[in-house]
Amino acid sequence: MPQMNWERLISKKRFDTQTQAHATDESVRGEFQRDYDRLVFSTPFRRLQNKTQVMPMPESDFVHNRLTHSLETSCVGRSLGRMVGKVLLERHPGILEAHPGMLESDFGDMVAAACLTHDIGNPPFGHSGEDAISSFFRSPEAAGFLQSLTPAQTADLQNFEGNAAGFRILTHTHPGQSTGTCGMRLTYSTLATFTKYPRPSDQVVKGSKRASEKKYGFFQAEQAHFSKIAQELGMLPAGEHAFHRHPLAFLVEAADDICYRIIDFEDGCRLGLIPFEQARELLHPLLNERPGKVHSTTFHDWREQLGVWRAVIINNLIYECAGIFLEHEAEILDGTFDQSLINLVQQKEALDAIKKISIDRIYRNRPVLEIEAAGFEVLGGLLEAFLKAVFDPTTGRHRKYLDLVPDQFLGPQRQISPDTYEKILNITDFISGLTDSSAIGLYRKIKGIELPRMY
Repeated sequence: MPQMNWERLISKKRFDTQTQAHATDESVRGEFQRDYDRLVFSTPFRRLQNKTQVMPMPESDFVHNRLTHSLETSCVGRSLGRMVGKVLLERHPGILEAHPGMLESDFGDMVAAACLTHDIGNPPFGHSGEDAISSFFRSPEAAGFLQSLTPAQTADLQNFEGNAAGFRILTHTHPGQSTGTCGMRLTYSTLATFTKYPRPSDQVVKGSKRASEKKYGFFQAEQAHFSKIAQELGMLPAGEHAFHRHPLAFLVEAADDICYRIIDFEDGCRLGLIPFEQARELLHPLLNERPGKVHSTTFHDWREQLGVWRAVIINNLIYECAGIFLEHEAEILDGTFDQSLINLVQQKEALDAIKKISIDRIYRNRPVLEIEAAGFEVLGGLLEAFLKAVFDPTTGRHRKYLDLVPDQFLGPQRQISPDTYEKILNITDFISGLTDSSAIGLYRKIKGIELPRMY
């Protein structure tokens, strides 16, 4: 049976370039750490500070947004990567032969960088924003725009996926930005580690029990990009233009699962949506305390106690998920293992109970549902207005809308792309890249609900 190998899966070469490494001392700052730093300073990452994680536009400073969630996920991912990397370097001497000086910290940096960007393509209003964009492109209002598209291109839009939008951000440069063609120029390995669903939209398997088949990870526009990455790293094919995951993508998924399961739940408690007494019962099995353990600390504030429990539980889950990955390494490398690591932890039943209560009390909380419902109107309205502008730029109102589209999404000298699919995708990039508040503000202004201030 064919198998992926670590010597090839690790590549410091930067996407779509011939750059293998910088001339500086990598023991001080390696290529994967450069990926991480480059992402932190990027504009799309900065926008995550105003995108929904748990509560849309929260009034509480404590409640997480996409940026704080991504930072915390990257910390968990770094720990997972280092733990796994330490063992892999011992198991596979060929890694050091192929990559002299490779350290366990390099694995940590690779996973941390991918975790940092795991939500970078999410539109406003969280996962509801993905549904809103998909819903618009399935509506009669969008039918005229899609007539000349292929079925696969239509599937990209009617099943809009934040993961694919993220891959596009990382690997695509709009003509209106520069003559570059490869996005942020990250390493091949970081890009593959980021991609939890290495398949196009027409290769999604509905109802599949295999984790990587449930969604898609790149649009038709970037299909050739991912094929190039997969070929460079020796990733195993899993269908037409589809591949088995890069092994480290399982760690990215685990880091995200650990953080949103535990920290979203903590947010719900602090917001008063889940009583502390109930939270205590649900969290206690995950502490893995030995019977009769005596605690030296007495807590006078339940929030402080909750924070300590969160730290202990996340630490326990990191060690357990790293162990599960290493136990199944051979199956991961040959593509026969394809499930979330979190589903194999000993206390899965307790985690499932937390997930259920989070869905019922937090994600379906009335204010959340009301704002998400408004998001359908906002994103659908913006897409319709700006798509009409690029398809019919001569009409007076449409011309005004077109003037509001940033240069990068139109091209040099603001020349609209003649390709219908690219034209639609560019406007979708513009709208999905907005923050929650900027999307609402733009919608209110173009609808005349609110006029901009004149300075």
